Amino acid sequence: MAVDTAQVLAALRTVASPRGVSLTEAKVLSEITASDGKVFFSINVDANEARAWEEVRARAEAAVRAIPGVTTAMVALTAERKPGAAAPAQASHSHGVKPVAQHRPHGAPADSPMGKQASIPGISSIIAVASGKGGVGKSTTALNLALALRDLGLRVGLLDADIYGPSVPRLTGVREKPTLNDAKKMVPIVRFGLPLMSIGFLVEEETAMVWRGPMVMSAIRQMLWDVAWGELDVLVVDMPPGTGDAQLTLAQQVPLRGVVIVSTPQDLALIDARRGIAMFDKVNVPTLGIIENMSYFQCPECGTRSDIFGHGGARHEAERLKVPFLGEVPLHMSIRTSSDAGTPVVNSEPDGVHAAIYRSIGAEIKRQVVGAAAAV
Repeated sequence: MAVDTAQVLAALRTVASPRGVSLTEAKVLSEITASDGKVFFSINVDANEARAWEEVRARAEAAVRAIPGVTTAMVALTAERKPGAAAPAQASHSHGVKPVAQHRPHGAPADSPMGKQASIPGISSIIAVASGKGGVGKSTTALNLALALRDLGLRVGLLDADIYGPSVPRLTGVREKPTLNDAKKMVPIVRFGLPLMSIGFLVEEETAMVWRGPMVMSAIRQMLWDVAWGELDVLVVDMPPGTGDAQLTLAQQVPLRGVVIVSTPQDLALIDARRGIAMFDKVNVPTLGIIENMSYFQCPECGTRSDIFGHGGARHEAERLKVPFLGEVPLHMSIRTSSDAGTPVVNSEPDGVHAAIYRSIGAEIKRQVVGAAAAV
């Protein structure tokens, strides 16, 4: 059953705002996107009123989800502070999960956002795979690392948090849409033994995600807490490139065990990788290590090795910053073609040299995350 904007507006008329009028009359709604059972919009209010509007946002989302044919509803609360206005108190977005002090990163003050993180039931550890810039093969690396950790005996899930450029649907060959369980949580799609979630499962591949920061943050929160992840040893989060809202949201909302930085050897990529490490360090998230992707090219015909982007830059940077260097992944046709085909190389060529490289990197990450006693 198709759902249109008129049905969404009709449902929202039943939701009262703090101003004493219905939500549709409060002049706070953004443009509503309704397609294939998926509804997205934001509620835009002044930051000083944000606390009062959070309950309205939740009721609006529940009202939209109750519309027959709606499979996914994502409602963001966008709170902007007027020039000269005092900053409002920070609202809590616990999604029903109580903050746990034991997950506060070492050295974080009790009143900082890092001391108010909430664990996700069933997930033992969360690690981020990040890069300072795009185009370094971060998503391909994140997926193959998740598969490597799976091969090392861990229960692993993968969250594609790159809202503007989700790659996991293409990398895994997934075309289906998530469903909702009886608890109204999204059921992740399982591929290669990994539960997967991506905004790309909810929108068409060519859809432009023209979302403001608060909506991105809301989407990430929903894909963390409103998904039936089950019991996982590790949730791998493929981050968008850069150092923005998505990175801060993840670091402030959940107890990240650490971040893996992906870079190519060239100086430009390393400069941005350095910024990424500095940002995570500011929010008390440890760097598990740096991976040098596209490290070198070895001709399949003659065996000649070419350092197309230079070589060894990531290793030297890791030594300089005193963080682990996790390994080198070559620029190779089979990694590229298997990724484009939705059959990642760790799964399609499990006995190959490239799968062995990813598993070697995965073993070091497992040692750091799970503990040396459980490492393979």
